[in-house]
Amino acid sequence: MFTGIIETLGIIKDIQKEEDNLHLTITSSITTELKIDQSVAHNGICLTVVAIENETYTVTAIKETVNKTNIGTWKKGDTINLERAMKLGDRLDGHIVQGHVDQIGICKSIKETEGSWLFTFEYHPTFNNITIEKGSITVNGVSLTVVNSKANEFSVAIIPYTYQHTNFKNFEVGHQVNLEFDVIGKYVARLHSLSK
Repeated sequence: MFTGIIETLGIIKDIQKEEDNLHLTITSSITTELKIDQSVAHNGICLTVVAIENETYTVTAIKETVNKTNIGTWKKGDTINLERAMKLGDRLDGHIVQGHVDQIGICKSIKETEGSWLFTFEYHPTFNNITIEKGSITVNGVSLTVVNSKANEFSVAIIPYTYQHTNFKNFEVGHQVNLEFDVIGKYVARLHSLSK
């Protein structure tokens, strides 16, 4: 379980393909605090630490993860958002984030405003995911509030702190992102569809 409050950034040092799996080696400021079998969210994808060596650690993504996220497009040198799982009793500063990406979104526009940035994302309607105005959404693991909620499209306002301390500063129009929709909203939508 995560909160969507990014702890630090990581840099991908190596990617190895083994059958359908991807092994990613990452360096970060929290590597020395990690342990084997620990869950860490990488751009919103919950992955398990399988090896640690000096300043780097390795995680493995299976075929299901590769198919449902943008992890297959990552390359050496990419910067990714990192968050360790929350501790029981911690403040929930963001919202309830599972680290289970629902689908990929595409950055449709980036507008710099007076002191912030407005990012608009679109997503395919295949999975019937929805957003609501002022609801929660996770973009690359970052807990955000939805503005301008539309069918298969939404915007988020990014403050300077978030812009500087996440990989939002690297986004361009057309950039693929991992989306995790609000878990409570997903359950409500599912119950509603079953009652019809």
